[in-house]
Amino acid sequence: MRRSFNLILLGTAFALMIVSAAFAGEITGAGATFPYPVYAKWAEAYKAKTGIGMNYQSIGSGGGIKQITAGTVQFGASDKPLTPEELEKDGLVQFPTVMGGVVPVLNVKEVAAGKLKLTGAVLAKIYLGQITKWDAPEIAQLNPDLKLPADDITVVHRSDGSGTTFIFTNYLSKTSPDWKEKIGNDASVAWPVGVGGKGNEGVASYVQRIVGSIGYVEYAYALQNKMSYALLQNQAGEFVKPEAKNFQAAAAFADWAKAPGFYQILTDQPGKESWPITGATFILMHKMEKDPKAAKQVLEFFKWAYANGGKMAEELDYIPMPDNVVKLIFEEWKKIKGPDDKAVI
Repeated sequence: MRRSFNLILLGTAFALMIVSAAFAGEITGAGATFPYPVYAKWAEAYKAKTGIGMNYQSIGSGGGIKQITAGTVQFGASDKPLTPEELEKDGLVQFPTVMGGVVPVLNVKEVAAGKLKLTGAVLAKIYLGQITKWDAPEIAQLNPDLKLPADDITVVHRSDGSGTTFIFTNYLSKTSPDWKEKIGNDASVAWPVGVGGKGNEGVASYVQRIVGSIGYVEYAYALQNKMSYALLQNQAGEFVKPEAKNFQAAAAFADWAKAPGFYQILTDQPGKESWPITGATFILMHKMEKDPKAAKQVLEFFKWAYANGGKMAEELDYIPMPDNVVKLIFEEWKKIKGPDDKAVI
């Protein structure tokens, strides 16, 4: 109750901060809704500490990539990492900020949070429209102790270009050859069934309103909205719940030092505790910054967040970046230069 109330207040405060920052000409960014709760919390604390606000538009990863490419914001944010080739093509640098989990959320009569078990293959069949009832044999076989209703399944997905969708469809592509062949993995796909909601907020809102629905959101949104969630079977065959220690178990397999441009995808990782839909979220900036003072201000904000924002991230069940990875990120920042070819920080 307290966490939900605090997040609502935080969202209101951050919305006001966005308006004031726009007029003050402070830090501007746009993109992923996945990290919005933690960026909001960081921005509020940073504003109190330094007086510098942040105008962050939570518009989805696709919008963030478009805006940073067009140069209309000082940084873009995306849960879909750009490949080294894509970064080179657009003259961009990317670095991860936090890691977290994408969670299937449900509104099924008499099914409490963490009681329904699903596999990647069954989840893919639901999103392909091949399983249409909650008491279908494939679901019932996984849940012999549950009384499943005969209700129709309403599939809810993102309507915007989304890094959350990229992570989700990457997982489905790894666990379902049928999904990989017919739909594939991207920030925006041709959904065969369902209704679309804009942002994690939109998906959460639809699932809350529609009885018999299933969607996918970043874990903080599931917590904030007190949503029922499913257990998922991981690569080790264990049914695990979405929680920080299981996101951390999956994140432990990331080898950032060997990932060019920090290109790293963390879905379907090995390990008995690993949550199978885990991912990082990234910041995008230009290698050559026209306004080095503004770029330095952005990097100072994230430098502060790496040093002071870990506990705040953990309170929202995100996983902070390990210290050794932060050192790699600081090295990467040396590639961000101004017109004089000097590093901005």
